[in-house]
Amino acid sequence: MPEGAKVIIRYAHAKALLKGYTRDFSPNRPDFHLVPADAGDGAEPVKVLLKDLKAIFFVRDFAGNRAYTERDEFEGRPPGRKLEVTFTDGEVMVGSTLGFDPQRPGFFLFPADNQTNNQRVFVVSAAVKTARPL
Repeated sequence: MPEGAKVIIRYAHAKALLKGYTRDFSPNRPDFHLVPADAGDGAEPVKVLLKDLKAIFFVRDFAGNRAYTERDEFEGRPPGRKLEVTFTDGEVMVGSTLGFDPQRPGFFLFPADNQTNNQRVFVVSAAVKTARPL
């Protein structure tokens, strides 16, 4: 099994997603590399361009739990600002952020529901229709 952060990437203009591991993601870089989860040992990483993405989901596991219904309520006081993000494809996410600036390439959103499979999400600013403080 490759080392690195376990991520699921969603593309901005397609329903496509890719699951894998990354060791070089940085919110300040235009690209990063991903070793696909289903690749064998010694697989070459795939170059991923941030401009092509909707979001990068840093997950607990790749399977998730389709039966789980994510809550939009916060437990306790989250760090940072509470935010409701509506993507250009209509998906809505609720979470908190420490560094939202629509002029930057993206920002991290920590889900309101800490039991969800997503530990944090890097939201690509170009894929955001609205971001509303809560």
